Amino acid sequence: MPVAPTRSPLPGSRRLASLATGCALLAAALTGATVPAGAATAARTTIAAAAPQSDPVTAAQALAAPGVPGANNWSCKPSPAHPRPMVLVHGTFANGSVNWDTVAPALAADGTCVFVLTYGAVPNVPLLRAIAPVADSAQQLSVFVDGVLAATGAGQVDIVGHSQGGMMPRYYLKFDGGAAKVHTLVGLAPSNHGTTLDGLATLAKSFPGALDLVGSVCPACTDQVTGSDLLNRLNAGGDTVPGVTYWVIATGYDEVVTPYLSQFLSGPDVHNVLVQDLCPTNIPDHVLMAVDLVVLHEVRHALDPAQVATANCWANLTG
Repeated sequence: MPVAPTRSPLPGSRRLASLATGCALLAAALTGATVPAGAATAARTTIAAAAPQSDPVTAAQALAAPGVPGANNWSCKPSPAHPRPMVLVHGTFANGSVNWDTVAPALAADGTCVFVLTYGAVPNVPLLRAIAPVADSAQQLSVFVDGVLAATGAGQVDIVGHSQGGMMPRYYLKFDGGAAKVHTLVGLAPSNHGTTLDGLATLAKSFPGALDLVGSVCPACTDQVTGSDLLNRLNAGGDTVPGVTYWVIATGYDEVVTPYLSQFLSGPDVHNVLVQDLCPTNIPDHVLMAVDLVVLHEVRHALDPAQVATANCWANLTG
């Protein structure tokens, strides 16, 4: 009898990061917090420090996440089987080093040139990343993609992003000239239309100071609340831009980006996938989407549908 796939256990530090993400976004939603001008200016100062330099590869390397297995080999050249380099974009409060230690080595083993950045720092806030304004983080992604293209000689990249990392690249595509440089965007539990964070109020109380902290140091959190100015601008006139293929992979058990249907996109060249439609017994939550093997197989399918079949409970999920 076929056996449903097991999921890799999540290190405690990453699970805490997921909870912090949920609490942070919830805090913004509950307080209606706005970001003081000083905090936003400080965030933009950090972004400016990573502005494009005369050498795009050097500028991109300054943003590269350290210690990611299989990633950020700047001498990697795409093969005919995998002609586009892959850029992996992490979620709120995380960083590239912890978000992609499952996906990056798996895609690299397939023969893909994989690149991972860490973005969105705010001055005087240690460790936490992807908290700067989404528009500023999109500029950092632009710098990184330009460097990847320069290093590899490729004409386009593919992007896989988790949570904010699945939504923020859409800003880059729409407003920062990214559409011509990106072939496929795959979002894992992306905050495409914001979140209500239904049911996390009690959880937020477990993190002393969370409600007070977020409004002053996490512009990205308020950007991701349903109905924010950022999301209204991003989604005005349609969810997509011409020439890019979009995949959204969501789970019905998401506790952070809620309701989960808000993650889905509308428009041409859009593929919305629910994990439980692929495998009803597979129930990853928001954070586990970055390490789940069914999701990983579906990412491979999204990137190369002609060669990789749609995921199911019994597919060779590691091959």
